[in-house]
Amino acid sequence: MAGKMTMAGSEVAQRYASAFFDLAQEEGKLDALESDLTAIGKAIEESDELKSLIASPVYSRAEKESAITAILANADPLTRNLAALMAGNGRLFALPGVIVAFRQLAAEARGEVSAEAVSAVKLSDDQQKRLRAEIEASIGKAVNLQTRVDETLLGGLIVKVGSKMVDSSLRTKLTRLKMAMKEA
Repeated sequence: MAGKMTMAGSEVAQRYASAFFDLAQEEGKLDALESDLTAIGKAIEESDELKSLIASPVYSRAEKESAITAILANADPLTRNLAALMAGNGRLFALPGVIVAFRQLAAEARGEVSAEAVSAVKLSDDQQKRLRAEIEASIGKAVNLQTRVDETLLGGLIVKVGSKMVDSSLRTKLTRLKMAMKEA
């Protein structure tokens, strides 16, 4: 059941992102709207209250629409309209997915490849530069690197580039060791 919910959420996010991307290109506001969405994504990542607002069915559609519009008061009107529309349609839960999908579309339009690095601790600017350079060297294209923290990894990294993923997290290594010990 959770897989279907995730798939449905992903499909919803992709549809909204695609429509918003087309609108951004038509209006010549691709960079501005991408910047808005990036800021929203960071705010969601850093605020438990905002995560709750977006995901929780406790809040009504009207409450979500009012809150998200107020939060985005300084954003481009198109960005505010997107968030208000999603809230009004009961789809605000898909906003993080819309942000990811939109950024991928924007990166593709610039000839870049989107990559995500998940680490147990925040990567320094130097570490991000070195990681970006390594990925660019291995795929031969410019890379738009997004990072996020997942403390459950314990250590190491998970890097996703397109449909490929390299998981060198300590959590995964410990899980493999545990499974190997059970088999022995």
